[in-house]
Amino acid sequence: MKSPLTGIVPPLVTPLRARDELDVAGLEKLIEHILAGGVSGLFILGTTGEGPSLSYRLRREFIGRVCRQVNNRVPVLVGITDTAFVESANLARHAAEVGASAVVAAPPYYLPEAQPELQEYLDHLVPELPLPLFLYNMPALTKVQFELESVRHALDNPRIIGLKDSSGDLAYFKNAVTMIKQRPDWPVFIGPEEKLFDALQLGGHGGVSGGANLFPKLYVKLVEAHRAGNLARAQELQKQVQRVSDAFYHIGKHASAIIKGIKCTLACLGICDDFMAEPFHRFRLEERELVKARLSEIKAELAKLNL
Repeated sequence: MKSPLTGIVPPLVTPLRARDELDVAGLEKLIEHILAGGVSGLFILGTTGEGPSLSYRLRREFIGRVCRQVNNRVPVLVGITDTAFVESANLARHAAEVGASAVVAAPPYYLPEAQPELQEYLDHLVPELPLPLFLYNMPALTKVQFELESVRHALDNPRIIGLKDSSGDLAYFKNAVTMIKQRPDWPVFIGPEEKLFDALQLGGHGGVSGGANLFPKLYVKLVEAHRAGNLARAQELQKQVQRVSDAFYHIGKHASAIIKGIKCTLACLGICDDFMAEPFHRFRLEERELVKARLSEIKAELAKLNL
């Protein structure tokens, strides 16, 4: 794996066709669709991938299928976040066996741990992992943040190799970017794509952007424009990223609307099924028709930008 990993690393959705059953054909189409957009890697079994809602059996099947199809064309990062230490380690071993490049872990999310306990958790977990580890800061869902003191602690471990920050707190993000200057191999990725341009301006290395499941080239070209110093073009593309967010992530008032919106849009694009892991369900007919209408508008706008 290129070090540091930079660019767009989409958090792959997990295409399902029924409870505990993958949409295999849809998964194959989705992977090729995303890779054709020029992304730098794939992150599987994260929040967008509904990782914690999937059985361990299905997670293993999914990891294996993704790694076989990707076939080292880009790095595959595997989410191993769990409340059970042993299960995180077991999944990491399986990921290594089938060809993944790295694993990703957020803080265990049921009983909140203090920062000293979180640091000790990392100290115990890393020796059990056959692959390097990215930290995943997702306090809205885990209730615990990788505070900067814990990030600083992680920097001393050569087998922890980066951070995905989904807090949405740009002050935190800026401090993290400043802190990692002692580790030039340590990328810091932004989760919320609505802040992708701002994160790049602060020195971030790329984005783990859910919308890159839909329109991967849009996000890749934004990062490339920023790297080339074409800030006007990057800002123009950021406006389209915001349009994607506004169009598909806020249909309904629940947090699950983001994943439902991405999956429904993928279904409308003819890529994969939009079955959701329980307790969630796919959009109803009225919501789906709204997605279709907005999708037509977005596709027309992107066509004008040659995307």
